[in-house]
Amino acid sequence: MTEFLQALKVQRWDDHRYYHHSRINQSLHLVSAICFIVSYGLLLIDPASAALLAWGVSMTTRQAGHFFFEPRGYDLVNRATHEHKEAIKVGYNLRRKVVLMAVWALAPVLLALDRSMFGLIVPSTSLAGWLHDVGLLWLAIGIGGLLFRALQLTLQQSTMTALVWVTKILTDPFHDFLLYRKAPLALLRGELIDPMPHAH
Repeated sequence: MTEFLQALKVQRWDDHRYYHHSRINQSLHLVSAICFIVSYGLLLIDPASAALLAWGVSMTTRQAGHFFFEPRGYDLVNRATHEHKEAIKVGYNLRRKVVLMAVWALAPVLLALDRSMFGLIVPSTSLAGWLHDVGLLWLAIGIGGLLFRALQLTLQQSTMTALVWVTKILTDPFHDFLLYRKAPLALLRGELIDPMPHAH
């Protein structure tokens, strides 16, 4: 258990110090975390709505922070190039995220073209029914993406690395809330980049 918790601490620390320099990105992660926490609660009541909130708001704000606001030049804090960080990324690096987000974006299009999803589900007859089906499809994509990367990590590195990563992903909303709750205030003070004195 000690080894597991230490590995979790390292993965969280690497994720923060390598990929969350931008205060805008941190603030978007705060919004994402709050919505994910709400969607966790919704999951018990209405899984489709939970997935619509998780993918429609949480994932879009989270990934927009990474794609559009996070610096990609040489990282002076960690003395690492962007390419190096992408190569050692345990979870979804930007290339993998593009694939995942493309699958997410294409899913509603496929469902609009064939509401039975190639005969797998009962076709919806209303907009509300279609949105419900989109939510369930996005939930399946989320679970599938988590399991697929966990399997990759198991084969490429170890079962421990995969289990730690899955735990990190599932608990990120709570951790991010605590870590980035003050980011909007720093942003309002005009601080666009976290100086990260704790990472030097």
